Amino acid sequence: MDRARAHYLAHVMRRAEGDTLLLFNGRDGEFQAMISRLERGAVTLTLGAQTRAAEAALDGWLCFAPIKRDASEWVVEKATELGVAVIQPVITARTQGHRLNAERWVAIATEAAEQSERLSVPELRAPLPFATLLRDWPAGRILFAATERVAAPGLELPAARAQGWGLLIGPEGGFAPLELDDLAKHPFVTKISLGPRILRAETAAIAGLARLLAVPPESLTGV
Repeated sequence: MDRARAHYLAHVMRRAEGDTLLLFNGRDGEFQAMISRLERGAVTLTLGAQTRAAEAALDGWLCFAPIKRDASEWVVEKATELGVAVIQPVITARTQGHRLNAERWVAIATEAAEQSERLSVPELRAPLPFATLLRDWPAGRILFAATERVAAPGLELPAARAQGWGLLIGPEGGFAPLELDDLAKHPFVTKISLGPRILRAETAAIAGLARLLAVPPESLTGV
């Protein structure tokens, strides 16, 4: 276990040798463990019985334009709690928060996974330009683009099944006109509405994910 985790166990959680805890990863599930040795900068754990099997993956991605630091971090935390598999920052024409603290985002996602008893941490990817995201979007995966002041159906309307999905949330001020035109050119994009009100970017991200991730993977059909 790395130095940061050792410090967290000893000085934040106040754990000692002989204490038990739970360990998890996205591949093998959750296991009991005992602290067999705890010293400055190092922890040795003895693995015990499995307590939970690995969870079935929810193949949902969040693609969002970073906003102010605190708001972006809040999105990462709540998206992790909801179960998103991938968090992809997207740099749009109106994106303000270009500088991202990737290490802090990973720490926030890890803590959110632990708090929510999730058995995996979402993949946090490096930022992509808007045009690159669309150019390299995986074949067969639908992209729900939340748009404002544009006629679009809500997330409840059914359509053809896709192999996985992504939710695209624009920056404060919304997508630029040329970006909206670009979205319309791609058949894998479905523009959707999150309701009659203009939502803050962070609210839109969580509202959209809550609707999508509440639907069992086997019944998700898109909009």
